Amino acid sequence: MKKIFALLLAVVMTLGLLAGCGTTAETPAAAEAPTAEETGTAEPAAKKIDTLKVAFVPSREPEEIITVTEPLKEMLKTELAALGYEVGEVEITVGTTYEAVGEGLEAGTIDVGLIPGGTYVLYDDGAEVILTATRDGLSKDSDNAKDWNDGQPTEASDRQTVSYRALFIAGPSEKGKALQDKVNAGEELTWEDLDGANWSVMGTSSPAGYIYPALWLQDHYGKGISDLSSAVQSDSYASAFARLASGQVDVLVTYADARRDYAERWNSEFGREGSIWEETGVIGVTAPIYNDTISVSKNSDIMDADLIAALQQAFINIGNTDAGKQVIAIYSHNGYQIAQSSDYDNERAAQKLIQELTAAN
Repeated sequence: MKKIFALLLAVVMTLGLLAGCGTTAETPAAAEAPTAEETGTAEPAAKKIDTLKVAFVPSREPEEIITVTEPLKEMLKTELAALGYEVGEVEITVGTTYEAVGEGLEAGTIDVGLIPGGTYVLYDDGAEVILTATRDGLSKDSDNAKDWNDGQPTEASDRQTVSYRALFIAGPSEKGKALQDKVNAGEELTWEDLDGANWSVMGTSSPAGYIYPALWLQDHYGKGISDLSSAVQSDSYASAFARLASGQVDVLVTYADARRDYAERWNSEFGREGSIWEETGVIGVTAPIYNDTISVSKNSDIMDADLIAALQQAFINIGNTDAGKQVIAIYSHNGYQIAQSSDYDNERAAQKLIQELTAAN
């Protein structure tokens, strides 16, 4: 499903400043302000929302996402209550595809979506970005694939970033090992090398699982993912790594810290004897990708500027707590900062190129 892209003006959230009044000779400094009872005024009533619908993309297994994010329901209700919103229920769902969440935001059947930048720009006629995720930086961040292949785990650093990379990871199959060996020997891979492999990719709006790898292929070989002889779409990164471990595919494309997420399951669930760091290798590294978004629906019946401001503050507050970090860590998020549409202009350029490449094939 392809969209016609046009740059949208960023929504600028402005904060009013309250001017403080100094004391005068006629107004003693010790004088107390009148209470609400004395003036006959009362605190404004909370705005009521029956159901706030929040959706996640299926970058992890849906059941895992639903389980881990369960505490987010009460966290959001509590934070929004403090900001003047009484929410009856927070409903959390996981879309069947990335595109399904974008379509839900566009249709107004989803109020809030935690979606990648690629999905956001595909649906920005119906979705508005309000926050960008921050994440832990990594101990490795080289453009050179060989630098990632020292057999040692990639570790988190204490440096926070608003971007990440996608990696081409070759597995333990005969073809996968051959590709790793060639890269580690300092040799350039040919298109024939890559085209002879079986690939796992994600949906076409996934930045790390499709868009930026496609741009990398175009930049290096003048080809796209659709030009590969064998590329299958996986429904999650978990299934992609399972296929890589079993030898069903030789190469997958994913976000840079994915092997950290699946290191234990590589052995316990996917049946491998060696560590994921020993049995897989990086054969390509993309340019940095701007982080995931929290976006809201422009067509939701409940969404307005006040609720957007409250949601921004609520998610920022949640990301600043230990309990909140445990929930959002499922997407490798560490916190959130205010975002604007123009932050994702590079993503729009990427999507435009993907459309051109697809139309040409």
